[in-house]
Amino acid sequence: MVNFAAEKAKRADPKARKSQFFTATMLDGKEVPARNWLVPSLIPSGTVTLLTGDGGTGKSLLALQLATACALGKPWLGKTVAGGRALFVSAEDDEDELHRRLADVLDAEEASFADLDQLALRSLAGEDALLTELDTRTGKQKATDLFGELDAFLTDLAPALVVLDTLADLFPGNENDRAQARQFIGMLHGLAIRHDCAVVLLAHPSLSGIQNGTGMSGSTGWHNSVRSRLYLERVIQGDDEPNPDARVLRTMKANYGPTGAEIALTWRNGVFVADEPETGLDRSARHSRATPRSLDGLWGD
Repeated sequence: MVNFAAEKAKRADPKARKSQFFTATMLDGKEVPARNWLVPSLIPSGTVTLLTGDGGTGKSLLALQLATACALGKPWLGKTVAGGRALFVSAEDDEDELHRRLADVLDAEEASFADLDQLALRSLAGEDALLTELDTRTGKQKATDLFGELDAFLTDLAPALVVLDTLADLFPGNENDRAQARQFIGMLHGLAIRHDCAVVLLAHPSLSGIQNGTGMSGSTGWHNSVRSRLYLERVIQGDDEPNPDARVLRTMKANYGPTGAEIALTWRNGVFVADEPETGLDRSARHSRATPRSLDGLWGD
Protein backbone atom coordinates (compact mmCIF):
# COMPACT_ATOMS: atom_id res chain seq x y z
CA MET A 1 0.00 0.00 0.00
CA VAL A 2 1.31 3.43 -0.93
CA ASN A 3 2.38 5.59 2.01
CA PHE A 4 0.94 8.90 0.82
CA ALA A 5 2.45 10.82 3.72
CA ALA A 6 5.91 9.64 2.72
CA GLU A 7 5.21 10.43 -0.91
CA LYS A 8 4.09 13.94 0.06
CA ALA A 9 7.34 14.41 1.99
CA LYS A 10 9.33 13.30 -1.04
CA ARG A 11 7.51 15.81 -3.23
CA ALA A 12 8.51 18.54 -0.80
CA ASP A 13 12.16 17.51 -1.20
CA PRO A 14 13.62 19.37 -4.20
CA LYS A 15 16.11 16.55 -4.73
CA ALA A 16 13.39 13.93 -5.05
CA ARG A 17 12.14 12.74 -8.43
CA LYS A 18 9.53 15.03 -9.91
CA SER A 19 7.23 12.17 -10.88
CA GLN A 20 5.77 10.80 -7.66
CA PHE A 21 2.45 9.22 -6.78
CA PHE A 22 0.12 11.53 -4.90
CA THR A 23 -3.53 11.78 -3.99
CA ALA A 24 -5.73 14.33 -5.71
CA THR A 25 -6.63 15.75 -2.29
CA MET A 26 -3.11 17.20 -2.15
CA LEU A 27 -4.26 19.65 -4.80
CA ASP A 28 -6.99 20.94 -2.51
CA GLY A 29 -6.52 24.64 -1.87
CA LYS A 30 -3.83 25.02 -4.54
CA GLU A 31 -4.42 27.57 -7.26
CA VAL A 32 -5.14 25.96 -10.63
CA PRO A 33 -2.13 26.81 -12.82
CA ALA A 34 -2.81 28.94 -15.87
CA ARG A 35 -1.99 27.43 -19.23
CA ASN A 36 0.98 29.16 -20.80
CA TRP A 37 1.06 29.91 -24.50
CA LEU A 38 3.74 31.16 -26.83
CA VAL A 39 0.98 32.03 -29.33
CA PRO A 40 -2.53 31.78 -27.83
CA SER A 41 -4.56 28.86 -29.20
CA LEU A 42 -1.80 27.97 -31.68
CA ILE A 43 1.50 27.18 -29.95
CA PRO A 44 1.48 26.11 -26.28
CA SER A 45 4.52 26.49 -24.03
CA GLY A 46 6.15 23.55 -22.25
CA THR A 47 5.46 21.09 -25.05
CA VAL A 48 6.10 20.29 -28.72
CA THR A 49 4.29 21.75 -31.74
CA LEU A 50 4.79 20.16 -35.16
CA LEU A 51 4.80 22.55 -38.14
CA THR A 52 4.60 20.71 -41.46
CA GLY A 53 4.73 22.13 -44.94
CA ASP A 54 5.22 21.03 -48.53
CA GLY A 55 8.78 21.45 -49.78
CA GLY A 56 9.43 25.06 -50.68
CA THR A 57 6.26 26.53 -49.19
CA GLY A 58 8.25 28.62 -46.71
CA LYS A 59 7.79 26.94 -43.34
CA SER A 60 11.41 27.71 -42.39
CA LEU A 61 10.87 31.39 -43.17
CA LEU A 62 7.58 31.39 -41.26
CA ALA A 63 9.28 29.82 -38.23
CA LEU A 64 12.15 32.31 -38.46
CA GLN A 65 9.57 35.11 -38.43
CA LEU A 66 8.07 33.53 -35.30
CA ALA A 67 11.47 33.38 -33.57
CA THR A 68 12.15 37.00 -34.50
CA ALA A 69 8.74 38.12 -33.23
CA CYS A 70 9.39 36.31 -29.95
CA ALA A 71 12.81 37.96 -29.57
CA LEU A 72 11.43 41.42 -30.40
CA GLY A 73 8.25 41.00 -28.35
CA LYS A 74 6.12 41.71 -31.41
CA PRO A 75 3.08 39.99 -32.97
CA TRP A 76 3.38 37.16 -35.49
CA LEU A 77 0.82 37.02 -38.32
CA GLY A 78 -1.31 39.39 -36.29
CA LYS A 79 -1.20 37.06 -33.26
CA THR A 80 0.20 38.00 -29.86
CA VAL A 81 3.49 36.27 -29.04
CA ALA A 82 4.91 35.83 -25.56
CA GLY A 83 8.19 37.72 -25.72
CA GLY A 84 11.47 36.21 -24.60
CA ARG A 85 14.65 34.63 -25.84
CA ALA A 86 14.46 32.34 -28.85
CA LEU A 87 16.73 29.78 -30.49
CA PHE A 88 16.49 28.86 -34.17
CA VAL A 89 18.38 25.70 -35.16
CA SER A 90 18.59 24.99 -38.89
CA ALA A 91 19.99 21.82 -40.39
CA GLU A 92 19.11 23.04 -43.90
CA ASP A 93 20.26 26.66 -44.24
CA ASP A 94 23.82 27.91 -43.82
CA GLU A 95 24.70 31.10 -41.95
CA ASP A 96 24.64 33.25 -45.09
CA GLU A 97 21.11 32.13 -45.93
CA LEU A 98 19.94 32.77 -42.37
CA HIS A 99 21.55 36.22 -42.62
CA ARG A 100 19.71 37.02 -45.86
CA ARG A 101 16.34 35.84 -44.58
CA LEU A 102 16.72 37.67 -41.30
CA ALA A 103 17.52 40.88 -43.16
CA ASP A 104 14.14 40.67 -44.94
CA VAL A 105 12.34 39.84 -41.70
CA LEU A 106 13.93 42.78 -39.91
CA ASP A 107 13.05 45.15 -42.75
CA ALA A 108 9.42 44.09 -42.41
CA GLU A 109 9.57 44.58 -38.64
CA GLU A 110 11.33 47.95 -39.00
CA ALA A 111 14.08 46.66 -36.73
CA SER A 112 17.83 46.03 -37.01
CA PHE A 113 20.24 43.23 -36.15
CA ALA A 114 21.26 45.27 -33.12
CA ASP A 115 17.74 44.68 -31.76
CA LEU A 116 18.11 40.87 -31.88
CA ASP A 117 20.14 40.25 -28.74
CA GLN A 118 17.33 37.86 -27.63
CA LEU A 119 17.66 35.61 -30.70
CA ALA A 120 20.28 32.86 -30.92
CA LEU A 121 21.01 30.95 -34.13
CA ARG A 122 22.74 27.68 -34.99
CA SER A 123 23.35 26.37 -38.50
CA LEU A 124 24.01 22.64 -38.79
CA ALA A 125 24.04 22.65 -42.60
CA GLY A 126 26.62 20.16 -43.81
CA GLU A 127 27.11 18.67 -40.32
CA ASP A 128 25.82 15.60 -38.55
CA ALA A 129 22.61 17.07 -37.15
CA LEU A 130 21.15 13.97 -35.48
CA LEU A 131 19.82 14.63 -31.98
CA THR A 132 19.49 10.95 -31.10
CA GLU A 133 21.22 7.67 -31.87
CA LEU A 134 19.18 4.59 -32.67
CA ASP A 135 20.04 1.13 -31.36
CA THR A 136 18.77 -1.00 -34.23
CA ARG A 137 18.62 -4.11 -32.01
CA THR A 138 16.25 -2.62 -29.45
CA GLY A 139 14.71 0.28 -31.37
CA LYS A 140 15.60 2.56 -28.47
CA GLN A 141 17.14 5.99 -28.91
CA LYS A 142 19.65 7.84 -26.78
CA ALA A 143 20.72 11.47 -26.83
CA THR A 144 23.71 12.39 -29.00
CA ASP A 145 26.45 14.81 -27.96
CA LEU A 146 24.61 17.44 -30.01
CA PHE A 147 21.45 16.88 -27.97
CA GLY A 148 23.49 17.33 -24.79
CA GLU A 149 25.05 20.50 -26.19
CA LEU A 150 21.60 21.84 -27.02
CA ASP A 151 20.26 20.95 -23.56
CA ALA A 152 23.18 22.71 -21.85
CA PHE A 153 22.84 25.81 -24.05
CA LEU A 154 19.14 26.08 -23.25
CA THR A 155 19.96 26.04 -19.53
CA ASP A 156 22.00 29.21 -20.02
CA LEU A 157 19.66 30.78 -22.59
CA ALA A 158 16.35 30.24 -20.72
CA PRO A 159 14.35 30.58 -23.94
CA ALA A 160 10.65 31.03 -24.55
CA LEU A 161 10.95 29.30 -27.95
CA VAL A 162 13.15 26.69 -29.63
CA VAL A 163 12.72 26.04 -33.37
CA LEU A 164 14.21 22.82 -34.81
CA ASP A 165 14.43 22.63 -38.61
CA THR A 166 13.86 19.87 -39.79
CA LEU A 167 12.78 16.43 -38.60
CA ALA A 168 14.38 14.56 -41.51
CA ASP A 169 17.83 15.86 -40.51
CA LEU A 170 17.46 15.51 -36.74
CA PHE A 171 15.78 12.11 -36.39
CA PRO A 172 17.77 8.92 -37.16
CA GLY A 173 14.98 6.35 -37.17
CA ASN A 174 12.10 5.13 -39.28
CA GLU A 175 9.34 7.73 -39.57
CA ASN A 176 6.83 4.91 -39.99
CA ASP A 177 7.73 3.36 -36.64
CA ARG A 178 5.24 4.60 -34.06
CA ALA A 179 7.38 3.73 -31.04
CA GLN A 180 10.40 5.56 -32.46
CA ALA A 181 8.28 8.60 -33.33
CA ARG A 182 6.79 8.77 -29.86
CA GLN A 183 10.16 8.35 -28.17
CA PHE A 184 11.74 11.15 -30.21
CA ILE A 185 8.89 13.55 -29.51
CA GLY A 186 9.05 12.49 -25.85
CA MET A 187 12.70 13.53 -25.67
CA LEU A 188 11.89 16.92 -27.21
CA HIS A 189 8.98 17.23 -24.78
CA GLY A 190 11.47 16.70 -21.99
CA LEU A 191 13.48 19.67 -23.28
CA ALA A 192 10.34 21.80 -23.37
CA ILE A 193 9.45 20.86 -19.78
CA ARG A 194 12.95 21.29 -18.36
CA HIS A 195 13.42 24.69 -19.94
CA ASP A 196 9.78 25.84 -19.73
CA CYS A 197 9.64 26.75 -23.40
CA ALA A 198 7.77 25.98 -26.59
CA VAL A 199 9.52 23.62 -29.00
CA VAL A 200 8.47 23.93 -32.64
CA LEU A 201 9.62 21.04 -34.83
CA LEU A 202 9.48 21.49 -38.60
CA ALA A 203 8.79 18.57 -40.94
CA HIS A 204 7.87 17.71 -44.52
CA PRO A 205 4.65 15.83 -45.36
CA SER A 206 4.62 12.76 -47.53
CA LEU A 207 3.22 12.83 -51.06
CA SER A 208 0.01 11.24 -49.78
CA GLY A 209 -0.11 13.79 -46.98
CA ILE A 210 0.07 16.55 -49.59
CA GLN A 211 -2.57 14.94 -51.81
CA ASN A 212 -5.11 14.31 -49.06
CA GLY A 213 -4.52 17.68 -47.39
CA THR A 214 -3.55 16.28 -43.98
CA GLY A 215 0.08 17.34 -44.16
CA MET A 216 1.08 14.04 -42.54
CA SER A 217 4.10 11.83 -43.08
CA GLY A 218 5.07 8.49 -41.61
CA SER A 219 3.40 7.03 -38.54
CA THR A 220 0.39 8.63 -36.90
CA GLY A 221 2.64 8.61 -33.81
CA TRP A 222 3.97 12.02 -34.87
CA HIS A 223 0.49 13.56 -34.96
CA ASN A 224 -0.63 11.79 -31.79
CA SER A 225 2.47 12.63 -29.73
CA VAL A 226 2.53 16.39 -30.20
CA ARG A 227 0.03 18.65 -28.49
CA SER A 228 -0.36 20.97 -31.48
CA ARG A 229 0.14 20.56 -35.22
CA LEU A 230 0.10 23.27 -37.87
CA TYR A 231 0.19 22.80 -41.65
CA LEU A 232 1.39 25.41 -44.13
CA GLU A 233 0.21 24.77 -47.67
CA ARG A 234 -0.26 26.41 -51.04
CA VAL A 235 -3.64 27.56 -52.30
CA ILE A 236 -4.60 25.25 -55.18
CA GLN A 237 -7.86 25.42 -57.12
CA GLY A 238 -8.32 22.41 -59.35
CA ASP A 239 -5.01 22.08 -61.18
CA ASP A 240 -4.21 25.77 -60.91
CA GLU A 241 -2.35 27.92 -58.41
CA PRO A 242 -3.91 31.37 -58.99
CA ASN A 243 -1.44 33.16 -56.72
CA PRO A 244 1.96 31.46 -56.25
CA ASP A 245 2.62 33.75 -53.28
CA ALA A 246 -0.52 32.71 -51.36
CA ARG A 247 -0.43 30.23 -48.46
CA VAL A 248 -2.78 28.98 -45.75
CA LEU A 249 -1.67 28.04 -42.23
CA ARG A 250 -4.09 25.47 -40.82
CA THR A 251 -4.53 24.20 -37.28
CA MET A 252 -4.65 20.42 -37.74
CA LYS A 253 -4.46 19.50 -34.06
CA ALA A 254 -4.83 21.51 -30.86
CA ASN A 255 -5.14 19.61 -27.58
CA TYR A 256 -5.61 22.86 -25.68
CA GLY A 257 -7.64 24.89 -28.16
CA PRO A 258 -9.90 24.77 -31.23
CA THR A 259 -8.93 23.01 -34.45
CA GLY A 260 -9.85 23.98 -37.99
CA ALA A 261 -8.63 27.56 -37.76
CA GLU A 262 -7.00 29.03 -40.85
CA ILE A 263 -4.73 32.01 -41.43
CA ALA A 264 -4.45 33.19 -45.03
CA LEU A 265 -0.97 34.48 -45.86
CA THR A 266 0.77 36.18 -48.76
CA TRP A 267 4.52 36.33 -49.40
CA ARG A 268 5.58 39.94 -49.86
CA ASN A 269 9.09 41.40 -49.94
CA GLY A 270 10.70 38.32 -48.48
CA VAL A 271 8.24 37.63 -45.63
CA PHE A 272 4.76 36.24 -45.04
CA VAL A 273 2.01 38.71 -44.18
CA ALA A 274 -1.42 37.76 -42.85
CA ASP A 275 -4.28 38.68 -45.20
CA GLU A 276 -7.35 40.52 -44.08
CA PRO A 277 -9.80 38.00 -42.52
CA GLU A 278 -12.20 36.64 -45.12
CA THR A 279 -15.95 36.45 -44.61
CA GLY A 280 -17.88 33.23 -44.21
CA LEU A 281 -19.13 33.54 -47.80
CA ASP A 282 -15.60 33.98 -49.10
CA ARG A 283 -14.46 30.90 -47.21
CA SER A 284 -17.37 28.80 -48.48
CA ALA A 285 -16.73 29.90 -52.05
CA ARG A 286 -13.03 29.05 -51.79
CA HIS A 287 -13.71 25.56 -50.41
CA SER A 288 -16.39 24.87 -53.05
CA ARG A 289 -13.88 25.62 -55.81
CA ALA A 290 -11.08 23.53 -54.30
CA THR A 291 -10.43 20.04 -55.62
CA PRO A 292 -7.67 17.53 -54.84
CA ARG A 293 -4.36 19.25 -55.50
CA SER A 294 -1.92 18.49 -58.28
CA LEU A 295 1.70 17.84 -57.43
CA ASP A 296 2.92 19.50 -60.63
CA GLY A 297 5.08 22.53 -60.00
CA LEU A 298 5.83 21.84 -56.33
CA TRP A 299 9.18 23.23 -55.29
CA GLY A 300 11.83 20.82 -54.12
CA ASP A 301 12.86 20.48 -50.49
